[in-house]
Amino acid sequence: MNSRRQFIRLVPLAGAGLLIGPAWSQAMVDEKDPTATSLAYHADASKVDKAKQPKYVAGAACANCALYQGKAGAAAGPCPIFAGKQVAAKGWCSAYVKKA
Repeated sequence: MNSRRQFIRLVPLAGAGLLIGPAWSQAMVDEKDPTATSLAYHADASKVDKAKQPKYVAGAACANCALYQGKAGAAAGPCPIFAGKQVAAKGWCSAYVKKA
């Protein structure tokens, strides 16, 4: 039976897809997203208006924030503030907390 053999070949691939899938499927946070807007999120920290965001300090970025959960050197990673979405490592928002 060909269908049984095909099924047995596909099971490991499907399992791997379920494990890897969520990491690939996370969308990037849009700056126009209501949560992003309320936290003044910018995908590029160099574009933060320092007059409007007095909490911003030079060098602050998602990559060096205590909340950022992305791997070191990654272009983007998850953040619990934006559940189910990724933020740019070069980004910034007003919830920024410097990593210890």
